[in-house]
Amino acid sequence: MLRAAGTAPDDRIDLAETALALAVLDVPEAEFEPYRQHLAQLAAQVHDAVRERLGPDPSLAERIDVLRAVLVEHHGYHGDSETYEDLDNANLMRVIDRRKGLPVALGILFIHAARSQGWDMVGLNFPGHFLIRLDHEGERAILDPFNQIEAKSPQDLRELLKQTAGLTAELTPEHYAPVTNRDVLLRLQNNLKLRHLRDDRADKAAEVVEHMLLFAPEQPALWREAGLLNAHIGNLGSAIRAFETFMDLGKRMGASSQLLHQTATLVQQLRTRLN
Repeated sequence: MLRAAGTAPDDRIDLAETALALAVLDVPEAEFEPYRQHLAQLAAQVHDAVRERLGPDPSLAERIDVLRAVLVEHHGYHGDSETYEDLDNANLMRVIDRRKGLPVALGILFIHAARSQGWDMVGLNFPGHFLIRLDHEGERAILDPFNQIEAKSPQDLRELLKQTAGLTAELTPEHYAPVTNRDVLLRLQNNLKLRHLRDDRADKAAEVVEHMLLFAPEQPALWREAGLLNAHIGNLGSAIRAFETFMDLGKRMGASSQLLHQTATLVQQLRTRLN
């Protein structure tokens, strides 16, 4: 599934299904189908709630209310502020089991539920705290999946940005920009990678990056990171292959000549160590 996502056009990637595929790599004993059924249940319950309570074309506010009613009030999904750093918060299977998680994991569930109705919902490029946006007929709302999809005003966003990016940070249009499906999944996995690095588990961080490369194989920076991590833990052959792939992609995608030269030097040093 992850390799298929790696070759698929971005708009054909099913966010929730792909996040489940990533989750099962860390929970190999888990059965996939019950979680897939839960995703289908969320979609069906939102559909039924719209049909029973609202007209055929609910307003933006009504759509938000229905998503909140199903995912928050009925299923109890909420942000895990007490054990925020828990690795389970970035594993979609564990998030479904525990009904709590990180903003990006919860955001994937809201995006899944909204898109299953044909609604226009995307993730945003907001730093430090994943946000989602719902659009309808010229109206839009920026929502916080960690806090019961609370709508965020520009002032709320400024305050949140200063909390996550520093007091001197200023809100720019870039922070409102939508991100691709791959970017959302990369952001989910980055949370795992960073937690492993904080725990001095470069081996586990390298595994996470290898998983990321399955669905994002055209990301030069990821290949370089895979090279650095594998070199650090002594997987020299894997490091060389990752660096060589980075250089190949980097040349085609405009990487700086200085970085390409530095990487070539690293490869030479690693080959010397192998010999």
